[in-house]
Amino acid sequence: MKNFRIACLLALSLSFITGAGAQTAYPVKPIRIVVPYPAGGGIDVMSRLLGQQLSQRLGQPVVIENKPGAGTIVAAESVARSAPDGHTLMMTTDATITINPHLYAKLPYDPVKDFAPITQLVSLNQLLLAHADVAASNLKELISLAKSQPNKLNYASYGSGSQPHLAMEMLKSQSGIEITHVPYKGIPQAVPAAIANEVQMTFSGAASSMAHLKSGRLKALAIGGKNRLALLPDVPTFAEQGFPEIPSNAWFGLFAPAGTPRDVIAKLHLEISRIVKDPEFQQREVLAKGYESVMSTPQDFVSFLEADSVRNARAVKISGAKVE
Repeated sequence: MKNFRIACLLALSLSFITGAGAQTAYPVKPIRIVVPYPAGGGIDVMSRLLGQQLSQRLGQPVVIENKPGAGTIVAAESVARSAPDGHTLMMTTDATITINPHLYAKLPYDPVKDFAPITQLVSLNQLLLAHADVAASNLKELISLAKSQPNKLNYASYGSGSQPHLAMEMLKSQSGIEITHVPYKGIPQAVPAAIANEVQMTFSGAASSMAHLKSGRLKALAIGGKNRLALLPDVPTFAEQGFPEIPSNAWFGLFAPAGTPRDVIAKLHLEISRIVKDPEFQQREVLAKGYESVMSTPQDFVSFLEADSVRNARAVKISGAKVE
């Protein structure tokens, strides 16, 4: 996206200008964190755990509002139009900010100008999961199986242009295989579909799939990222198996409406950083679930979003995904 960094910094600077005077009284009422995904997924769980502790620190209730629909657009539009006072926030992923602009011909929100980035909380490497009966235990075997049965295998995504869709379409493009795409609403629907063998494959983070891997109902064929996951040391990365460009790394990030006062953003960043960096929270809610803690500053988050937008633009182009 052209001038992504400039536009992001302008949106952030609006917050700085707004908060340049006296300290803003905050919070003065319950805080709402909008999550553009159904309840039960990793981002929903993280939001609720964070909300509980944030409520204790700020002295106000923190309500998690699940608002799935239209590839995160419903939630994003709602937050973009909310009062920029820090009482409405959005916890989302790359779909909202760095994929949708390349996927949709027109959006009812501006992914850069309408939001003030607060922090990238965590990153997570996605697993390519297969039903236990799929006759493949790695990418080489999967590719061989798919070539012997064109369009007989299928996979679940969280919708057209979602990260699982982009990742599998990139794999198909680079390996010359044909596997059918079946879109679902989110992880809570896609993973059970793979367990039931309604689809043969899907993508998910360790937090949403570990129990199913341990039970043997699903198996992991590959994982994103540069290094193997400590929780699953036997699962090779896409890069190890000859596919380093597969976009299978996701992130959770927190945003406020553009124009939210600087001191409010700073206070949120400080309190959330303290929560996420707490050793007990790190061990129980981050490392144990296969996440990597980031807790970037707003400015560093802008730089990350710029690079992520470039990566996803290429992935969308290769996938051929477009939504009018």
